[in-house]
Amino acid sequence: MKFSFIWVGKTRNENLRALQNDYLQRLSHFVKTSVNELKDGGSERPAEIEGKRILQTLNQKSLVVLLDVGGRTVTSHELAAEVKRWQDQGLKEVAFVIGGFDGVSPKVAERADIRLSLSILTFTHEMARVIILEQLYRAYSILNGLPYQK
Repeated sequence: MKFSFIWVGKTRNENLRALQNDYLQRLSHFVKTSVNELKDGGSERPAEIEGKRILQTLNQKSLVVLLDVGGRTVTSHELAAEVKRWQDQGLKEVAFVIGGFDGVSPKVAERADIRLSLSILTFTHEMARVIILEQLYRAYSILNGLPYQK
């Protein structure tokens, strides 16, 4: 299985970029990963422009997980169970999408198979990237009985 991360804009904060890279490295022990940083849509209709870029980047056979404030909240153990289900189903790729500052277009939201919320709190997009990477690493730690999860 492969995890593909598709997000709008670069991680500019060097500390968050270092954490992002650390968790990508940790995840690579369990699953293949790729990151697609898409150019932001500018100031006029950014969600629509970014949405087209996101849809062009997505593999049509991927399970698409949209990180969305209105999505379903899960615990770390529930996310681990979801990852296990994906593995057991033999999914080849799971794509995690984080939109830009203006959210995602309705077409991207429609394409999503699953909508997850990281919290009822609001995070910057750069922080959301680190959080999803950390939680996926934690999910694999739970599944493999590693001490990190505690």
